[in-house]
Amino acid sequence: MPAASYPDLASVVLRARRHSPFLATLLDREPFSTDDLARSLADPLAAARSVEGNAGEGRRLRLERRRVALLVALGDLSGIYGFEQVTSHLTTFADDALNRAIRAALLERTPDQEPRGFAAIALGKQGSHELNYSSDIDPLLIFDPDLLPRRAREEPGEAAVRIGRRVVELLQSRDADGYVLRVDLRLRPSPEATPIALPVDAAISYYESQALPWERAAFIRARACAGDLMLGNRFMEAIRPFVWRRALDYGTIREIRDISRRIRDHYSRAQKFGPGYDLKRGRGGIREVEFFAQIHQLIYGGREPELRAPATRDALAALATAGRIDPDEAQALDQAYVTLRTIEHRLQMVNDLQTHSLPAETAALDNVAALHGLGGGGDLLDLLRPHVVRVGGIYDALAGEESADLPTMSDRLTDRLAAAGFKQTEGPARIIESWRAGTYPALRSGQAREALEALLPGLVEAFGQAPDSIHAITRFDAMLSGLPSAINFFRLLEAQPALTRLLSSILCHAPTLAEQLGRRAELLDGLIDASALEPMPGVDILVRQMSARERGADYQWQLEHVRRLVNEKRFALGAQIIAGASDPLEVSAGYARVAEAAIEVLASATVEEFARAHGRVAGSELVILALGRMGGQALTHASDLDLIYLFTGDYAAESDGAKPLGAVTYYNRLAQRVTAALSVPTAAGPLYEVDTRLRPSGAQGPLSVSLDGFSRYQREDAWTWEHMALTRARPVFGSATARTSVQASVDAVLQGARPERPILAEAVKMRAEMAAHKPPAGPLDAKLLDGGLVDLEFATHVLQLEHRTAFAPQLRPAIAQLVAQNLMPPTMVPAYDLLARLLVTLRLVAPDAQPPGTETQALIARALGLTDWHEVIESFERTRQEVAACWADVRASA
Repeated sequence: MPAASYPDLASVVLRARRHSPFLATLLDREPFSTDDLARSLADPLAAARSVEGNAGEGRRLRLERRRVALLVALGDLSGIYGFEQVTSHLTTFADDALNRAIRAALLERTPDQEPRGFAAIALGKQGSHELNYSSDIDPLLIFDPDLLPRRAREEPGEAAVRIGRRVVELLQSRDADGYVLRVDLRLRPSPEATPIALPVDAAISYYESQALPWERAAFIRARACAGDLMLGNRFMEAIRPFVWRRALDYGTIREIRDISRRIRDHYSRAQKFGPGYDLKRGRGGIREVEFFAQIHQLIYGGREPELRAPATRDALAALATAGRIDPDEAQALDQAYVTLRTIEHRLQMVNDLQTHSLPAETAALDNVAALHGLGGGGDLLDLLRPHVVRVGGIYDALAGEESADLPTMSDRLTDRLAAAGFKQTEGPARIIESWRAGTYPALRSGQAREALEALLPGLVEAFGQAPDSIHAITRFDAMLSGLPSAINFFRLLEAQPALTRLLSSILCHAPTLAEQLGRRAELLDGLIDASALEPMPGVDILVRQMSARERGADYQWQLEHVRRLVNEKRFALGAQIIAGASDPLEVSAGYARVAEAAIEVLASATVEEFARAHGRVAGSELVILALGRMGGQALTHASDLDLIYLFTGDYAAESDGAKPLGAVTYYNRLAQRVTAALSVPTAAGPLYEVDTRLRPSGAQGPLSVSLDGFSRYQREDAWTWEHMALTRARPVFGSATARTSVQASVDAVLQGARPERPILAEAVKMRAEMAAHKPPAGPLDAKLLDGGLVDLEFATHVLQLEHRTAFAPQLRPAIAQLVAQNLMPPTMVPAYDLLARLLVTLRLVAPDAQPPGTETQALIARALGLTDWHEVIESFERTRQEVAACWADVRASA
C-alpha cells in the first residue's frame, strides 16, 4: 500500500519516538521507510514473518515479536487499526508463537516422530482474542500419554514436563533481541502440587469433580489454541457442562462479586479516579466491565447458548440483544471498554511493561497523553472520567441488585478483626473469607487451607497491631495471589510469631520488598536467623558462602545458588531498615559488599566454564572495574551495576583451548557471559541490571578492551564526564597484581595524565542536559532534585579533577577530604549523610519519591535519626539549599 494512503504516518512515527522509549528503540532496530511501514501495516503478521537468515525458532520468534510490537503500535496510534484489529493481531501472533514453540520443543526431542499429543488451552484474554499490547499468556498445558512422542525409557509425564519447560523457555527467555511472550502457568489445577503439563483425562476429571467456582468464569473465555488442536478441542468439549450449567449457581456469582470487592479493597489507593488510577482494577475500570458481562453469562448462558461469547464486547452485545441487560448500559460499557483498553495499551507502549495504572507524576501522565495525541494529562483524564463514572455506577447497581439474594459475611470474623485492632473490618473480612474459599492457586488444596486456619489467629493479631492494618492485609492478599504454593510459608509464620510481626511491618511500609515476597515467599526464610538483622559480613566471608558447592554441582547450579543467596541477603538488608535495626548508610555498604561477592564468585565460575571450551590466554586475565554507586560502595536496593571489562596482556595473543580464540574476541565473549551470569533471571529470580555504557566509546565500543587500550583512551580521548566517572572507579575482580595495574592507570589519569579540557564548563552543560532529560520522579527525589545527590556529586567531581586531589571511590571520604582542604563547606558531609540515607530508605518505602502515608513517614524519620516528618522535610529542604549553594559556588569559580 503506498505511503500516500497514510498521510499522517510520518507524524505518528515522530510521536512514537518522542513519547515511547520502547518504540523508539524498535524504530532504530527496524529501520522501515515510510513506504515500507505503509506496506507492512496492510498485513503486519506477514511482514513480521519475513525474517531473513537461518535463525533458530526461538530467535525468529523474538525478531517477529519485535516487528509485531512495532507495527501494531503504529497501526493503533495512527488509527489505521481499530481496537479489535489491535487485539486480534496480538492474539493471532501469540497463538502462532505458542504453536510453533510447542512444535519446536517436540521436534527437538523426537525429530523422527509426528509432533502431536500436546496442546495448549488459551485462558484469559488470549482465549477471547483480546490480548493487551504487553500482556502475558495463561495457557493450560495438557497431553495425551498415548500419543505424546517421547524418548526411549521416558515416562509420558516426564516427557510432557520437559516439553512444557522448553516451550516456556522458547517464549520467555530474553536476549539482545528481546523476548516473545511472558508465560504464566499458575491457572492450572493446584499449581503448588501439579506438574506444568497435565494428562488430559486427569484434567477433565478435575474440572468435572473438584474445580473451584471461580474456575468456571475463567473457562468462559477458554479455547484450544496451539499444538494438537484435536486433543485440545476434545478437552474443551468434555468440560463444557462444567462451565455452562443449566441450574442457576449463585455460589459462583457470589465468588466473582467477592473477587471484585477484594480488588476494590486491595487497590483502594488506586480506586479514586485521577493520576495513579488503576485502569484495570479501579472502581469503574476494565475488570468491572468484564465481570459485569461474565456474571450475566453465568446466570443465563447455561440455558441460552447464544450468550456464550468469549470476547467481552461480543458478550455485552449478545446479552443486550437477548434482553438480559439494558441496551443503553451495554453500549456505555462497550464504549468505556474500548476507551479504557486503548489507554491501557498506551501505558504499556511506553516501556513495554505490563502496567495498568495511570502515572501519578505529572510529566509521565502528560507523556502518555501525548503518545495518544492529546495535549496533556488533564485532557487524558477528561477523556476517561465519564467512562469510569458510568461503569462504576452500572456495576454498583448490579451489586445492589444481588445483595438481597446473597448471604453476608460472618459477624464473628468482623468482631475478631475489631478486637485485634482493625479500624475497618468489612474489607479485611471479605479478604479472609476469600482465602478460606480457596480463591488463589496457592490456597486450593485442603492442606493449604488447614495451614492457613492454624496461622490466622496470629496473623490477624499481627496485622491488627500493624501501623496500617488495611495496608498490611491487602498487600498480604496480593502476595498470596502470586504464590504457586503457600503451605510451608504458612507453617513458617505460625512457628515464628516475631517473623509474622516483621512481615506485617514490611507489608505496611515496603512495597518493593512486598512485591518480591509475592514472587518468592521463601525470601522470608532468610530472616529466621537473628543474624539476618546484623550488619552484612565482609566480602571474603560472603564469597565463601556463595562459593560453596554441592558435590557434582554444575555451573547452572552455581548461578542458582548465588541468586538465591544474593536475593535473601538483599531482602534481609531491606528488612533491617524496616525493623530499625541498621543505619541506612551501613545497609547501603552491605548491598555493595553482597554485589562485590557475587561478581567475584560468578565471574570466577564463568571464567572456568568458558576456559573448558576455549582455554586461556597466556599472560592475560579478565579484570572488572566498578564505577558509580558500585565503585563507591554505596548501593541502594534498586541500584544497577556500572562495570567496565578489561583484560591484561597482549591483545594479539590467542587462547590455548580446543576452540581457540583471539584475545579480543575471547574477552568480549567472556564479558558477555559474565554479564549474563550477573543479570539473566533464572528460576531463583533476577540478580542485577548491568550497565556497561561507561566503557571506552560507550555502547559503540567493544564490551571488553585491553588495559593498554583503556589507559590510552583515558589519557588521550576521554571526555570530562568519563573522567568524572573515573573518580569512583574501583577494581572488583582480578588478581591482586592486575587490580594494582588497573588502579595505577586510573590514578595516573586522575592525577593529570589526561587531555586538558574545560572541566567546569563541560560539567555544567552535562548537568543541564541531565536535568532536561531525566527530571525528578517526585518531591522526595533525593537524587535528581536541585540540591540533591547528583548536584553534590557534580560539585565533588569537578573539584577533584580541577584540583587533582581528594580521590577516593567512596563519596563521603572524598567530600571529607575536600572539606579538610577548605575546598568545600563543612556542611557537605552531613548533607551527604542525609541525602544518602533518604535515598536508600525511599527506594524501599516510597520508590516513586512521593510522600508516603503517616505511618511510613515515622519510619523514614527514624531511619534518618530525626524526630518526626516535619523535621525530615525541614532538614531535606535546608540540605538541598546548602548543596545548591555549594554547586553554585563551584560553577561561579570559573
